[in-house]
Amino acid sequence: MESAAQRSALAALIEQHGESYAALSRRLGRNAAYLQQFVTRGHPRELAERDRQFLARYFGVAESSLGGEEAPAIAEVPRLDLGASAGAGGLAEREARKRPALLSADLLRQLGVRRAAASVIRVVGDSMEPTLCDGDEILIDRDRRELGRGVYVARAEGVLLVKRLRRAVGGIELVSDNLAYPPVLRRGEDVEVIGRVVWLSRTI
Repeated sequence: MESAAQRSALAALIEQHGESYAALSRRLGRNAAYLQQFVTRGHPRELAERDRQFLARYFGVAESSLGGEEAPAIAEVPRLDLGASAGAGGLAEREARKRPALLSADLLRQLGVRRAAASVIRVVGDSMEPTLCDGDEILIDRDRRELGRGVYVARAEGVLLVKRLRRAVGGIELVSDNLAYPPVLRRGEDVEVIGRVVWLSRTI
């Protein structure tokens, strides 16, 4: 937003709410003439970030209306009420949607994930450590089901798992990153690939 547009927007808010330039300036910890000079003389050229944040909260408007950056668009992604197990596994029949995950639409675009093909699942267990840890939330791209490098969520014998998958004689191997868990061979028809893990969220 151009400086003139910022000044006009602030002047309109102050007039609309019947506020005092001097009182607002003092609330910002500035001298009494600070906002009057900004609006009428363009000095300073732009509001300081902390001043803009305070004024946006005070008037209940978006920072972008006072010259801040536009907030990124948010995408609602289904979050399954089921831990994709990195250990013994979770029962697939317990799958259900609950409060959706809120992700940046820009993030989905950067990852090349269609919103309609995205799901978030919580990891349970330690068999994929150190790559994935218990409690991590993972973003799954359900469009990517062709086996290759990477980590996948799959359903095998009614259990939802997060593993590396590789084709082997006799079927598909479910491979853990934690060496304490040996690979498990399943017949190809017994493994349903849900999608590839493309991103994770972790509390530290």
